[in-house]
Amino acid sequence: MAEIPYTESVDDVRSETPPPARRRDTGTHTLATGISILATLIGLIFLAWLVLFVTKGRFLKHTFERIASSHTGRAVKVAGDFNLYLDPFATKFLAEGLTISNPAWASKPNLFQAKLIDTRIDTFSFLFGDQSKVNWINLVDGAADLEWDAKHQNNTWTFGKSGGKPFQMPLIQRAEIDGTTARYRDPSMQLSVDVAFQAIHAQDNKVGKAIRFNGDGTMRGRPFRLWGSQSSPNQLIAGGANKFDLHAQGALFHIDVAGNLPGATMIEGADLTVGARGPNIRYLFDLIGVAVPDTRTYRLTSHMVKQGQEYRFTRMTGFYGASDIAGRFTARVPANSDERMLLTADLKSRHVDIIDVGPFIGYDPAALATKGATAAATTQHKGDGVPRILPDAPLRSDSIKTFDAKVNYTIATITQPFVPVSNIVLGVDLNRSLLKLSPLNFDVAGGHLSSDISINARVPAVVTEYDIRLSPTPIGKLLYKSGVADAPASGVMTARVKMRGVGDSLRKSLASSSGRIAIILPKGTFWTQYIQLSEFDLGVFLQKLLQDKLKKPVEVNCGLIGFTVRDGIASADPILIDTDKNVMTAKGGFSFKDESLSLAFRADGKKFSLFSGQSPVGIGGYFAKPAIQIITPQLLARGGAGLALGIVASPLAAIIAFVDPGDAKSAACGPVLAGAKASAQRTTKGAPREDVGSGKSKDVKAEKQHKKFLGIF
Repeated sequence: MAEIPYTESVDDVRSETPPPARRRDTGTHTLATGISILATLIGLIFLAWLVLFVTKGRFLKHTFERIASSHTGRAVKVAGDFNLYLDPFATKFLAEGLTISNPAWASKPNLFQAKLIDTRIDTFSFLFGDQSKVNWINLVDGAADLEWDAKHQNNTWTFGKSGGKPFQMPLIQRAEIDGTTARYRDPSMQLSVDVAFQAIHAQDNKVGKAIRFNGDGTMRGRPFRLWGSQSSPNQLIAGGANKFDLHAQGALFHIDVAGNLPGATMIEGADLTVGARGPNIRYLFDLIGVAVPDTRTYRLTSHMVKQGQEYRFTRMTGFYGASDIAGRFTARVPANSDERMLLTADLKSRHVDIIDVGPFIGYDPAALATKGATAAATTQHKGDGVPRILPDAPLRSDSIKTFDAKVNYTIATITQPFVPVSNIVLGVDLNRSLLKLSPLNFDVAGGHLSSDISINARVPAVVTEYDIRLSPTPIGKLLYKSGVADAPASGVMTARVKMRGVGDSLRKSLASSSGRIAIILPKGTFWTQYIQLSEFDLGVFLQKLLQDKLKKPVEVNCGLIGFTVRDGIASADPILIDTDKNVMTAKGGFSFKDESLSLAFRADGKKFSLFSGQSPVGIGGYFAKPAIQIITPQLLARGGAGLALGIVASPLAAIIAFVDPGDAKSAACGPVLAGAKASAQRTTKGAPREDVGSGKSKDVKAEKQHKKFLGIF
């Protein structure tokens, strides 16, 4: 039987063929390695957390003391039990007998100490945030000392050598505080406060523990006390509101704050109601080291919201004295000591009493309230027994160095004015001790007054620059209380005051001032009952007086009442008024130094007059008590001469002493309307005028206690 040859099957061939090599998946291997490492790290972290959780981190006590002391530059010690661990996303911190020392210059040994502090701190904000967030804190018998040094450069709560930074509270959501005190001292502000916190234990779970606090302090030597309360943690857990109220009262101010807070120390975004009242708002702002003008008794209410570094007071309403006020106010607190506080405000009043303006320029508000405006003004500077008007309250130049301000204030009307005043617009810009009152504008008697005043307190001797401008204003409305009738007339006046003075009060500034004052009267008419006093035309004056027809229209061609001011002495330069019948001139002036007046007015007729006194009318005395001398020694001398002629010759000869030939030279109105000085004044024929004085300070004898009018009386 023949052999059948062996043939390999396909399966046999496949079984003997070696399998291809497997390719390694690199991505899968890397991912697996990463997961393993991450799992290991998580495991280690969990293990570390577990160790900390089980041991409560008590073994870290000395490590904490060493690291905290090194980081703060202060001695940090824990006398009793210590816990530090994650629970689970918040850091649990507990310390019994914790103390943190103060710098050597401080008056107390410790910045902080507590019998017990038990807290939960948000871990993320603690490690990465600018401000730590505390979820809950229990503080027993704690004491905090917050103190600035005498130069206001360093404080107890700023660690390291970065200087003194403003105090920033941690954001605390809930708190239980019992038997804790806080102390604050700022020598530069003359402010000290001591506050004690006490928990009130109540029955049932509606209240739990409410935190009450009270304390006292002094501000610039004046004592005050404060008190208030805050809702309990139990009430917050139940979904209740964190109600907060604070009251501060001193002899010179009272503050009330009420509202709801998001957390125990969280006022960011909270809408609080704030009320303040007192005899003078200056003492309220002294609490934060800000200088504001004095006021009479005030009462204000507003809503307050904190946004970042800003405290915004909105919907403000209230009054000061007999004047209303409303608007908004913002205080931006500096983030560090290199910056300055910025105050911004938009305020408005519908009606302001003229007396309430007095404290703004330096009058004593207490004297205004008790004595009235006239007595308060004229009883200043009692030393020499002379009544004074210009206030002498000094600018608080040291106080305005600590803040900047931008304020807009509008007033609709001024009540009880000497002249009609309305629509006042005041802009206040304080920038590093340079105070600008610009604009300071208002409508007055049918005209408009614009002014810009700059007070430079950057230099040791405060420098004030005045620039005041009056647009064409009807004379009848402006001077109606001085005898000028508010009757149909075309007479107007314009004015410009431009001066510069040195001194830290209005009186000192004007007493040293130099510059120019010019009042211009364009062509027009006005009515008056007193113009004949300056003309002193006996025939016409007596006739009108006996017939009760004293009022008469006066035709003014042009007029200039100008003064050159040198070192507080204002001399006429010139006073020249050209009317249809007379040319009126004056010599002399006044003094800002002692507020004395020494002026002599003369009116020379353009037409012949049989009975004319041709005698100057003197104005003397002081700003607060002027004296008008109509029957002058010169007139009496002329009357004596007429009497002698009447005795020696005849009664007709006696009239010769009172004859006015009517030779007055009309004024060229060009230099008058340009406000030119006396040296530039001319007659209508171009001749220099010799009847308007020299405009020199030597012409004025007002600063002398006993004086004659220009040496002619």
